Amino acid sequence: MIRDSALCAWSGILSGDDTIEAFLSAFVPADAPLVVAIDAPLRVPNEHGRRRADHEVSLAWGRFQAGAYPTNRTLLADDGVIRSEALVARLVQRFGCVETAPIPQHGPGRYLCEVFPHPAHIALFDLPCTLKYKRKSRRTAETVAAEFARYQQALAGLVAADPPLTGQAELVAIDAGTLRGRALQELEETLDAVTCAYVAWYAWYHGPIRQRVYGSVNEGHILVPWPEQMPTRMARPAPQKKKNQL
Repeated sequence: MIRDSALCAWSGILSGDDTIEAFLSAFVPADAPLVVAIDAPLRVPNEHGRRRADHEVSLAWGRFQAGAYPTNRTLLADDGVIRSEALVARLVQRFGCVETAPIPQHGPGRYLCEVFPHPAHIALFDLPCTLKYKRKSRRTAETVAAEFARYQQALAGLVAADPPLTGQAELVAIDAGTLRGRALQELEETLDAVTCAYVAWYAWYHGPIRQRVYGSVNEGHILVPWPEQMPTRMARPAPQKKKNQL
């Protein structure tokens, strides 16, 4: 949760829709504007294949290893219900949010948007490729801990960003190398949640000029922050694969 450029609350253990609603209720004043950025598909009209948003993100960000996985109802629905769509319905009813992209500058309303941390990291932190903090079979504990440290330092650097973010010192001081299992997963979820919250703050602060929306609200969208230098960086040709490269 970000308010007035400060990270005022965070959690990596909001496992159910009830806990998400309770978290927002505890920290959002009744009459305050609100932007909720969700790292999950908010709208999935297609039964098979992938959404236009997933395809467009992969075309734009695949060169940075930040392409999107295909999203469809066959993959995600449980008895015909997609959890994130159900969550959106709850937030619309409880908080009066409206799914919106791009987010209006200093908008007085309450908005919902879908975000994807990996391209946001590339854009905000000026990275050549994605951070490798997610645990996978070929990554050692030491490698993962080092990438968590890079992630935390990047978030710490937002204190000098536009807009700035303060209040993250306690969070970025956690040593991922000392964590295992559920505790490490909680740190991952928390850092990604802070990324999503900052994207929401960034979008609301700067308005549409500093956002790119892939897909559409009706078909499913993904909102990515777009700093001033991004058009030049994104214009670079995609790197060519070497022969026999796996």
